[in-house]
Amino acid sequence: MELEAIEIVEDRTAGSRCDQGFLKLARLQLRNVYRDGSRSAVYPCDVVSRPGSDAVVAVLYERRESGRIDVLLRESPRAPIYLRRLKTFEHPDDRVYRTLLEVVAGIVEAGDGAGAKGLRRRAAIEAREEAGAERPPEAFTVIGDGSFASPGTSDEKVYYCAGEIFEGRRLTPEGDGSVMEECAQLVFRELREAIRACRSGDIPDMKTEIGLLRLADHLGYLPQLDCFVHELPPELQRRYSSLGVAGAEA
Repeated sequence: MELEAIEIVEDRTAGSRCDQGFLKLARLQLRNVYRDGSRSAVYPCDVVSRPGSDAVVAVLYERRESGRIDVLLRESPRAPIYLRRLKTFEHPDDRVYRTLLEVVAGIVEAGDGAGAKGLRRRAAIEAREEAGAERPPEAFTVIGDGSFASPGTSDEKVYYCAGEIFEGRRLTPEGDGSVMEECAQLVFRELREAIRACRSGDIPDMKTEIGLLRLADHLGYLPQLDCFVHELPPELQRRYSSLGVAGAEA
């Protein structure tokens, strides 16, 4: 099923409270309290949140016989990005974003458990639902600590897991039954090509670029040189140090 357009059937903004709906908006008046006891002037701050502010990205990849790395991405509609076309921006953007390529991701739920174990469990669930990749939680590795997606407006924190998948274990994605899943499809890209597409704007998704770069570091792949660390001369191998965070799997 190929998407042609997204239509606004009803705009309920004016008649809805900011604490209703999937996304909640807190309109706050804040002031800073300083260590010397003084306080700042009062200033407004809006905070957007949703159930379960933490999210997990599952960076799924497979190795070719040649040793190259393919990453599995999902192409699906993203209504907020598509509806940008109804606005005017200072930096012109004439593209029509009917769909967006992204890594697999999902919201951490209460039953997932705490720490790295819970993140790996959620990564495995999202891999099965969104990509049909049947892998146990133990097959995923937490690659670095979390990062805030948009700290000026949202309290969402995104964590990253990497998981290797295999052709024989790939199934049909379960999906979540929502309309947004109807046009979703899976796309394989070579890792270096996918990182380049993020930089060129062909994959304009921040969490995807971060996830792919973390995967490259996790695998010891150097995209600028298009080689792995073990392929470097011995002297350069000794100088190489992964940027991975120690203790991320705690």
